[in-house]
Amino acid sequence: MGQLINMLDEIRAEIKKVIIGQTEPIDLALAVIISGGHALIEGVPGVAKTLLVRSLAQVFECESKRIQFTPDLMPSDIIGTNVYNLQTNQFNLVRGPLFTTFLLADEINRAPAKTQSALLQAMQERQVTIDRETHRLSPAFTTFATQNPIEFEGTYPLPEAQKDRFLIKITMECPEREEELQLARRLTVNDTPEQALESGRVKKVIALEALPAVRNSLFVIAMRDEIMTYVVDLIRATRSYKSIMVGAGPRATEALLLMARASAALDRRDFVTPDDVRRMLPRVLVHRLLLRPEFELEGVTVESVIAELIQQVPVPR
Repeated sequence: MGQLINMLDEIRAEIKKVIIGQTEPIDLALAVIISGGHALIEGVPGVAKTLLVRSLAQVFECESKRIQFTPDLMPSDIIGTNVYNLQTNQFNLVRGPLFTTFLLADEINRAPAKTQSALLQAMQERQVTIDRETHRLSPAFTTFATQNPIEFEGTYPLPEAQKDRFLIKITMECPEREEELQLARRLTVNDTPEQALESGRVKKVIALEALPAVRNSLFVIAMRDEIMTYVVDLIRATRSYKSIMVGAGPRATEALLLMARASAALDRRDFVTPDDVRRMLPRVLVHRLLLRPEFELEGVTVESVIAELIQQVPVPR
C-alpha cells in the first residue's frame, strides 16, 4: 500500500513539471488509470487536455495517440483496415490510432454514431474487430475523450449508454490568475510546457507492466460494509428522485466504489471514508443523469440535484 501511495506522489510531482495548476484533474486522471476505466474530459480549448495525456504517457513510459474526431471520420480511420499488397498478393493490416495505450479522443461528439460505436467496443472489451477478425488492444488501454462545452453545432451527442462506459467526467477549468501569470513567465523565457515535456524533464515513474499489480493493490484499501451500503443507497436514490428522469445504473455503483478507493490512495490512506464517496459522487454521476424537462426549465441542474442527494442520504457513522 505504501508503494502505491509513494508512486502516486512521484507521478504528480513529475506531471507538475509540465502542467501548471489543474491539480484536481491530474488526480482524477490518475484515479481513472489505476482503476482501469476511461474518462470524459470537458473544457474549453487550451486548458492542457492533450498535454495531460501526453504527460501521463511519459511517466508510465507508454505510447499515446490523439484522434481529432470530425463528422466525416469513419470507423476504419480509427481502428485500421486491411490493405492489399500487390507485391506479396496478400492483405496486410494497417493499424489505426486505437492501437495505443493512452488515447485522447478529441471532441468525440463530432463523430457520427458508427464511429463512436467502434470506439465503444475498444473501451469496453479492449479489442477491435477488423474484417471479422478480432485484435487485442493493450490491457492498459485508456480513453480520455474530450468534449467542447461551448460549441454544439455539427455535433452528435453521445448516447446515454455510451456515456455510462466512462468511469467519471473530468472538468478542466481555465487556470487561476497566479497560475496563468506563471505560465506567461515561462513563455517569455521560451520554456513552454510542451518543451518541458519534449526535453525529457518528465521521468518515468512506473513501468507499464507493473500497472496490473498497482490496480490490484487498490483492493487492499479497506472499505467497511457501512460505506458500501452508503454507495449503493446514493446510486439507488437517483432512480426514484423526483427531478431525475433517468437515474444511474449498477455500473455507476461499480465506478463509485473504485473511485472512492482511488480517492483514499490519493489522500495517502489505506481506508475509505464517507468523504471519499462524497468527493467522487459528482464526477461519477454528472454525465449519467438525465433530468425531467420541466425541472430543467426551472433552472435545476444535475450538479444541484447531486448536491441535494448528498444532503438527503444518511451518512454512515
